[in-house]
Amino acid sequence: MSLKSDQLQAIAKEVYQKFPELKGVRPDVQNQPVPSAKTPGEGERYLLTFKGVSVLAGTGRLVRVVRVTADGRGRVLKMSTSR
Repeated sequence: MSLKSDQLQAIAKEVYQKFPELKGVRPDVQNQPVPSAKTPGEGERYLLTFKGVSVLAGTGRLVRVVRVTADGRGRVLKMSTSR
């Protein structure tokens, strides 16, 4: 099972609200099964990786990577970023 389009859009919307410079970036999605799951859907975890470049004042550039862990229902469990 994989994330549905509407679930993916909802997750992306959360990322875009927090990191507007990533708006329009399509994430790389990886399935991460959870071996201790007891019910279907509970054992699904997804890692979504958003990568983008921001232009800073002057000539600087900032590469931002946002990693989102979501469950099988499309809920964000964890969000982290690098700068």
